[in-house]
Amino acid sequence: MSTSSTPWSQRFETGLHPVIAEFNASIGFDIALVDYDLTGSQAHAKMLAKVGIISAAEGQQLVEGLEKIRQEYRQGAFTPGVDEEDVHFAVERRLTELLGPLGKKLHTGRSRNDQVGTDIRLYLRSQIQTLRTLLKDFQTALLAHAADHVETLIPGYTHLQRAQPLS
Repeated sequence: MSTSSTPWSQRFETGLHPVIAEFNASIGFDIALVDYDLTGSQAHAKMLAKVGIISAAEGQQLVEGLEKIRQEYRQGAFTPGVDEEDVHFAVERRLTELLGPLGKKLHTGRSRNDQVGTDIRLYLRSQIQTLRTLLKDFQTALLAHAADHVETLIPGYTHLQRAQPLS
């Protein structure tokens, strides 16, 4: 693994031991957030252009570059590995490959923690209806099971001590 390609390369003279790199990388599970990361990054690029931190043309190039990465991911051409460490670094690296130094400007005005929080909120928002449906199905199953056991006796408890049986 080349240290020049890792997010921490400016701070250390040598690369991480491969076992530590594997342990430290979250790309294996946070790649599921790639669409949300790209959407959040597109919104961030538009904001940077709107407030004048970058030009409108640069903002548009960033948005288009991020959309290209989305298409590459959906077609199986963008498949980051452990070297990228996390989905945010993988997107930033690919964007910089596509757009040169402009790709680095996307990180202006936000931290990695901001990205993680935004990605997770966008993901959860997209999952709410699925979760509602699953929760309703679970409640229905519990009610059906309870209806089958209305007369089944179980021990009641009072202050963590067994009390009279109840159904």
